[in-house]
Amino acid sequence: MELFWKILFFTSAFIIFWAMIGYPVSLKILGKILKSRVLKKDYTHQPTVTVMVVAHNEEKVILDKLKNIIRIDYPKEKIEFLIASDNSKDQTNLIVRKFIDENPEFRIRLYEVKARKGKTNAQNEAQKTVTTDYLVMTDANSMLDTESVKELMAAFSSDNIAYVTGRLTIINQKSSDVSNAEASYWDSDLATREIESRIQTITAGNGALYACRNADYYDFELIKSHDSSMPLHYALQGKRAIANHDAVAYEKAGEVIEDEFGRKVRMNRILLKHILPDVKILNIFKYKWFSYFYFGHRTCRYLLWISHLLLLVSSAFLMNELWLYSVVFIGQIAFYLLALLRTITKSKNKYLTLVYYYTATIIAQWVGVYRIITGKAKPFWEKAESTR
Repeated sequence: MELFWKILFFTSAFIIFWAMIGYPVSLKILGKILKSRVLKKDYTHQPTVTVMVVAHNEEKVILDKLKNIIRIDYPKEKIEFLIASDNSKDQTNLIVRKFIDENPEFRIRLYEVKARKGKTNAQNEAQKTVTTDYLVMTDANSMLDTESVKELMAAFSSDNIAYVTGRLTIINQKSSDVSNAEASYWDSDLATREIESRIQTITAGNGALYACRNADYYDFELIKSHDSSMPLHYALQGKRAIANHDAVAYEKAGEVIEDEFGRKVRMNRILLKHILPDVKILNIFKYKWFSYFYFGHRTCRYLLWISHLLLLVSSAFLMNELWLYSVVFIGQIAFYLLALLRTITKSKNKYLTLVYYYTATIIAQWVGVYRIITGKAKPFWEKAESTR
């Protein structure tokens, strides 16, 4: 029995260490070794493009979004805009129709989804009406840099590149300790994606800004999201999903923990399926660096919820065997007590906030797993108001 607990202890400890420290550090080393691999761009590549915005009850931001996208610097005869309204019940559709009438010089269309089934369904339905060569996806609350579409298209410099994501910049990092913690986490994740992209392929994109060829678009099941599922889908086809961080989108992070926690719960609505979505990923001879990237960046992170529990339980059972187990057990209890202290005191201490934020992330994974098991995971959700 002791051997069993030791196996659980060291396996769980490795997963946590590799997800949070080992993999990012190893990738930085790889990035320096393979620094000659750089993203090649072709700015003469300016195909026809549809910019699709999915919106559900976005009356607070949809006008700003419309004003933002028509300022995109791209040949007017090669770009059109498609607003996919996911059964909006507020003033969203009215605002879009009025804007279309007032700006006839731009090719803007409104596609109204009759039954609300979530963002992925709205994209799937609206894509059927697209006739341009490329499709750019963006969220209603994400404001795009004027050069963003040019940058995305320039990154499609070879036929094996099927997906390009941009860089999300958090504009309210200093607004609260929660938005600051999210921005810090996102900056480190962007650095990881940049190296993955240069070497071979990223493991997930971001819903704020990404693009694919219209012919390569795939109708995913509604519970999935295209920005996280597309890179995996293309990688298994032997194609590349890359990041061009010169294509920029600006967005607010959640300023209160309730909003950010809810967002993380939604992100984990298919967590169990993404731990190892296809056993083929393990074939390093076929998928090369992608196998390594996915294990470190996805599989280990998607196992944090259970790894932390198993590490706590196994160290408790092994405390009398060796001082190491006692230190690990006491350290975990202290870590969670610090998170609780931050919850009670509302302290602005940045270290307490990081502990609190990380603990909330793990709890969000547990809630996501619970919803999956109980059948409560849904393809749609209510937006975080502090991000609008």
